[in-house]
Amino acid sequence: MRTLISTAFVSLDGVVEAPGGEPGYRNSGWTFKEVEFLPEAYELKEREQEEAGAMMVGRVSYEAFSPVWPGMEEFTEYNAMPKYVVSTTLTESDLVANWGETTILRSLDDVAALKDTEGGPLIVHGSATLNRGLADAGLIDRYHLLVFPLLLGAGKRMFSDSDKDTQKLKLVAYEAYSNGVQKNVFEVVR
Repeated sequence: MRTLISTAFVSLDGVVEAPGGEPGYRNSGWTFKEVEFLPEAYELKEREQEEAGAMMVGRVSYEAFSPVWPGMEEFTEYNAMPKYVVSTTLTESDLVANWGETTILRSLDDVAALKDTEGGPLIVHGSATLNRGLADAGLIDRYHLLVFPLLLGAGKRMFSDSDKDTQKLKLVAYEAYSNGVQKNVFEVVR
């Protein structure tokens, strides 16, 4: 069974929208505009590329990442690994040709079936809506969070506000950096 990891840049108030400068959000680019860059705070992101067996995104993140990531040298491992896009509307003709093997999954049931296969961890990037659905369905096994010392107010949130039973998490790694960013790695307790 594969491990499903949700990785995110998240503000202290839970916002995950447009951390890298994606258009349409008033605080777009908050990870680099508002907080001093420290390379050591991003070590987790480098390690994720080395350890992941495949990448998973939702449609909106796929449409944001696919025109840019294939040409970025810092994403060499991600660019080479299989990708899964969870979408009910995306078609094969919507997929870019230069980003390697990409498979469209139509439902969370498809994600659950993929988790039951052999292979390395599946890592979910961006994809706020997908992450909330995966969490609500009990499909996420681990969270890799870089928490930024910012309150952004409005914006897409990391976690849903659905009424559900408590989900216990176990903190397995953490570190605080001089720029105020905190690394928190949580295993989901089942």
